[in-house]
Amino acid sequence: MKKFFKKLWKFAVTNYFVSIFLACIVFVGLVSFYKLFFVQPTFVYAKVKVGQGLWWATTQHPSFWFVESLKKGMEETDLTGEPIAEIQDLLYYSYYGGSQYDIYLNLKLKATGSQKTKKYNFKRSAIGVGAPIDLEFPTVQVSGTIIELSEKPINDGLVEKTVYLTKKYAYPWEYDAIQIGDKFYNGREVVFEVLDKSQSDSYETAINTGSGEFPNTTDPSQTELRKYIIVKAKIKIRPFGDKLIFGEEHIISPGRTSPVSTDAYAFNNFLIEKVE
Repeated sequence: MKKFFKKLWKFAVTNYFVSIFLACIVFVGLVSFYKLFFVQPTFVYAKVKVGQGLWWATTQHPSFWFVESLKKGMEETDLTGEPIAEIQDLLYYSYYGGSQYDIYLNLKLKATGSQKTKKYNFKRSAIGVGAPIDLEFPTVQVSGTIIELSEKPINDGLVEKTVYLTKKYAYPWEYDAIQIGDKFYNGREVVFEVLDKSQSDSYETAINTGSGEFPNTTDPSQTELRKYIIVKAKIKIRPFGDKLIFGEEHIISPGRTSPVSTDAYAFNNFLIEKVE
């Protein structure tokens, strides 16, 4: 045995490049073994807005076919088959009544970092609010921006309020299109429901003086019939300080334009009158 170790030492000294290479392999193997079996993984929780990945870049919003491709419980795994990212919740909101959506994912991420420094990395990239993130699920690839990061599961508790939406110069057909009981489902729960509606006549000037100004007139020949519509609805929003937020980003307060739509009607150009 003593002669064997002498020969091994002589070989190591003579072929020091090979020795260094083998030592590196052994060191990496030991570190990997230690991390795999003895180090407890660090998990953090993130809310991600799906998109191009840079919050300051204006990009196209995903279409509904992309919403359909995402499912709660989807996992991304590492080379050992262990999950490193899991979709714990999926929320989506129509983007101002169009056929595109704001999509939000609540994720559980296997990260590296320290609770003392509050700095974390995911797949060797720093993560934090405003940082881009890329995910590779079995059937879909996702890019997005982290809008919330927490060491505990994210609480998305919503509160129910009554909101009144108004539109002054609506077409008569708009009142008929709005249906009591019409709802919007965000992927988890109903967050908007029409409770009641009312209307009154409202006239809009139909002619132009040629100077770019519309005169004030009550002459029926110079006006077009419109409707003043008031919609009473139930809405679920999230308190954030002294603000009320709908769909993660839209502040709900009197005077603001409504961001709400349903499958049957888009409340574009409606103003928020009050919130109770």
